[in-house]
Amino acid sequence: MLKLTFLGTSASVPSVERSMPSIAVRGKELYLWDCGEGAQRQMMKYKVGFGSVRGIFITHMHLDHFLGIYGLIETLRLSNTFSQKLAVFAPRKFGDLLISRWDFLEINEIRQGLLLKDSEAAISAFKVRHSGESFGFVYKEHDKLKFYEEKAHRLGLAGPMFREIQENGFVKIGRKRVELEDVTWTKTGRKIVYTGDCLPSRSTVEAAKGADLLIHDATFANEFQKEAEERNHSTAEQAAEVAKEAGVKQLALTHISGRYRDAAELLKEARAVFPNTIVAEDGLGLEITRKEDE
Repeated sequence: MLKLTFLGTSASVPSVERSMPSIAVRGKELYLWDCGEGAQRQMMKYKVGFGSVRGIFITHMHLDHFLGIYGLIETLRLSNTFSQKLAVFAPRKFGDLLISRWDFLEINEIRQGLLLKDSEAAISAFKVRHSGESFGFVYKEHDKLKFYEEKAHRLGLAGPMFREIQENGFVKIGRKRVELEDVTWTKTGRKIVYTGDCLPSRSTVEAAKGADLLIHDATFANEFQKEAEERNHSTAEQAAEVAKEAGVKQLALTHISGRYRDAAELLKEARAVFPNTIVAEDGLGLEITRKEDE
């Protein structure tokens, strides 16, 4: 299973409908992308178990994207539910803002490239165009080698031969030599990309190439494009243009300005460019699937 839960989808300030930016990414492990004010309450509300969080990733040093980390980690300290260190990845000097008594934290400065790997996937960072030092994140499952089972059995593979051919690259069956590539194919891992706050950029297009889902800043509608540029944000149409150029499968618009109680205008402008677009709402759960997984 690979599932996202949007905990907060607002821009800069909360509203009745939208909380501050935060996304829960659930694969083998649970990770948070940004941790805005009230994130732990949103996790309770939408039944995301915060006690199992293994990593928190902060896109940039604006308060609306990380203020909720203090309440969350204090709750974790009080409940004493953690069995290993909690990894926090954030731009430089973020560690100076955390109280030393939270000794179960492992603070890591974000640099472009690979940040973390588990047995199922890797999370990496790329630079985006926003105020100061700002990053987006890529969650990419490891590619998996799969057997053409019918063909493999027809060629005589059985039992321990499957392990042997993976270890050696071939196996001998009588006088025949069967190569690994003759009986296998590569299943490409699923890929999710999150921009945080940003202007449209080439770095995002490159990071998002072929992604199953791109989650992109869409703070404004077209009529406020100049304001979007001045504030280092994107319009919904610009997010759609990035999605189209990157060849992603689906686009989710987030970081929605409070002036849009109804985001239909943003959705309409984005879908005119990239039809497979949704507007993320607080509590929205998305399971990332492919036809071959069904």
